[in-house]
Amino acid sequence: MRRIFKHLYIGALLLGTTALASCASDYLDTTPTQSVNEDHVWTTTEMGQKALNGIAKIMVTQHAFYGQGFAGENAIMRMYENLPSQNYNYNYYASGWAPIHNQTFHYRADLKYDAYGWNYYYQIIGSANQIIAKIDKAQGTDAEKKFIKAAALTFRAYAYEKLIRYYCYRWQDSNNGASRGLPLRLGEETDNLAASTLAETYAQVYTDCQEAITLFTSSGLKRESGEVWMPNINVAHAVYARAALAKQDYATALAQAKLARANYALMSNAAYASGFCKPTSEWIFGSYGASSEQLWYWAYGVQGACNGNHTTENPTGAGTIGHELIKRIPNNDARKQLFITEDKFTTIDITDAEQVDQTFGIINTDTAFLETQVDSILKVHSVEGLSKPYPNGIVYLDGHLKFWVIDQPGVSYLPFIRSSEMVLIEAEANYFLGNTADAQAALVTLNATSGRNAAYTCTKTGDDLLNEIKDYRELELWGEGFAWSDYKRWNQPVVRHSFAEGGNAHISVAITVPVEAANKWTWVYPNSETEHNKSVTMTE
Repeated sequence: MRRIFKHLYIGALLLGTTALASCASDYLDTTPTQSVNEDHVWTTTEMGQKALNGIAKIMVTQHAFYGQGFAGENAIMRMYENLPSQNYNYNYYASGWAPIHNQTFHYRADLKYDAYGWNYYYQIIGSANQIIAKIDKAQGTDAEKKFIKAAALTFRAYAYEKLIRYYCYRWQDSNNGASRGLPLRLGEETDNLAASTLAETYAQVYTDCQEAITLFTSSGLKRESGEVWMPNINVAHAVYARAALAKQDYATALAQAKLARANYALMSNAAYASGFCKPTSEWIFGSYGASSEQLWYWAYGVQGACNGNHTTENPTGAGTIGHELIKRIPNNDARKQLFITEDKFTTIDITDAEQVDQTFGIINTDTAFLETQVDSILKVHSVEGLSKPYPNGIVYLDGHLKFWVIDQPGVSYLPFIRSSEMVLIEAEANYFLGNTADAQAALVTLNATSGRNAAYTCTKTGDDLLNEIKDYRELELWGEGFAWSDYKRWNQPVVRHSFAEGGNAHISVAITVPVEAANKWTWVYPNSETEHNKSVTMTE
């Protein structure tokens, strides 16, 4: 196992780094792809830049060793965040995927579901470490070296922040950070390494972000417009803000979130309804997603887009938002317009099994008056220039019209960090700092000033204000890979209700997952780590 693990860790660079013979000559004008000779990676800063693009490629690569669907960040979004959350339903597959939804695999160190997140993020870390260690020796300007090192540090911080979510206890369960964190691999070593404490692990994320911010600033360089897959100073601030929020360091979270969204204006309603398949004004960080680098049948949009492959060829739908959540959102909210909710029908009885299937939530379009209404809703909310949504006619109640693809079977860019998230971090941090007026103002910025709901006001206080922040965070970021870890961070149980109970979850996953269940919602260290690294065990 030592040799296998070493190959995965050191060999990450070979998978991820890039040589772009067809690339333009501009410094940052590069696109993620694969194929490189490792001996030549560190000759120049140009090759170092291509190594950075290699890390971006890891985030959108099908890792076939694990099987179907394990394709970088989109697999994390689906399997680690969306499916086990409260308000993302995928009812057609719910029964077969119930162990993922219901968090029953968290102690199974032998399963690929436990191993994938660990090995994927350490692959990013391994590639980033090689850049950090070697870029100073490359030929090129000091400014280029600083930018490349800053980006690599940001990738590493991003990966460690994600690993904390899945493989460490909540901060409030950690005895002020004394619980187990992660093995902090900061160089090219692959030998036995004990886990640091959670406090030490967060400290490393802070340090990486701080150093990256300093280097980005002193480099004087910026990524090219639109190259959202490349970290910049805003990404470093955003990762810093995320880590601080989870650590309940609210003053730091507030300060960093404000810096992160500088120059990333909240998008217009028109941009919001344009399909979440290409970058907009508020995409701080995301994937590369043109047809030239697609993931074929393992892309997020294959299952997760309303005009993707599955909505064309299969009866699965593309995911639905929790019925109880979306009912709490006013009908005039632009984001609610991106869901097929009952208010859009002139007449429908969602409790009538003849109109809406009470197991899966499929709307009976064999009924003429419902078929006409569904067709009208889909037509009104279609995106110009893209193939139509739900072309096979199988539509679910509360199904989404948020994520689209630009090409089949699932081609699209994906957002990883948006400025809307940073506004929500400001709202939550201000709430816990006791700055009620500022928390309310952040919600007004997100909802009213942006135009998402021009009539929105907020005078709520106390628990009502916190619940308001939570609702709008779930709505704004639905499907983008936050829902499960938010509930973990909030120390809030997942409570799913079936149709008979007033919700819209399949009966096999209509359960309550308490906060203390599933190893406190913490995946154990996988066998791929413990069989190699004799300084750690599966659990604390």
